[in-house]
Amino acid sequence: MRIDLGRWLRLAVMFVTATVALPAYGDVVPPSERVERTEEVPKPLRGVDVKEHLGRMLPKGLAFRDDTGKRLTLGEVFDGKHPVILTLNYSSCPMLCSLQLNGLVAGLKDVELGLNQDYRIVTVALEPDEPVDVGTRTLNRYLTQYGRPEARGGWRILAGSEQNVKAFADAIGFSYHYDEDRKEYAHPAAVVLASPDGKISRYLYGLEYAPKTLRLALVEASEGRVGSTIDRLILYCYHYDSSVGRYAPVAQKVMQLGGAVTVVLLGIFLTILFRADAKKKRRFAERPAT
Repeated sequence: MRIDLGRWLRLAVMFVTATVALPAYGDVVPPSERVERTEEVPKPLRGVDVKEHLGRMLPKGLAFRDDTGKRLTLGEVFDGKHPVILTLNYSSCPMLCSLQLNGLVAGLKDVELGLNQDYRIVTVALEPDEPVDVGTRTLNRYLTQYGRPEARGGWRILAGSEQNVKAFADAIGFSYHYDEDRKEYAHPAAVVLASPDGKISRYLYGLEYAPKTLRLALVEASEGRVGSTIDRLILYCYHYDSSVGRYAPVAQKVMQLGGAVTVVLLGIFLTILFRADAKKKRRFAERPAT
């Protein structure tokens, strides 16, 4: 095979030239002439934020009314068995709430764990004293999208006084405000996962929720009550990376688990060898002398 030395030499020169030249191109504007631009937060979004309160117990004494008109406290939605996904939305929201809840339902449809069987959802209506029939229509729409009949009863929409809605939002760390000009609420796009006893365990952000992230977050929130052994092993090796919004592997734990598995497999292998060797020796000893 004939090697074109000229061609390779040209490629090498181009590579070296590009490598040397790139830093220079990145510095074409002297530091003294650069202008740092900081865009001001749009007025409708001022004061909208999330301050995570991981590990905090929710205020279970807050009084609400559910989508059937039943009076109950926040504590009554926690049964000590099922993790709960918490959202703060309202039915008349012109866009954000429907986008967020559609994304949540789309993600949960691809999770094997079932609503009302393995976990619950509670949506607190941001609009104070949202009418029962409005909440019911909203709930039916999302349950229809979810498409599993057994899910009914596992998702509740709670409405309450402005004071109690604000207290709930403060408890989960959500800041929001009412825009008088637009006649709508500006609020974060996020969901909160809580343990079966009402302790905040995880925050998930955005309008789309990956099924794998939802599943692991539910297993984590359930404190091992839902999910498979494999899920719990994955959680041992993974942690939630808020910068990318998903669970990422932890190298040290992966190595620890890999080492433990190696030791177990080696032990099993050696046990099989020892047993086979002992069996062979017994057979040899039992042979009649000739």
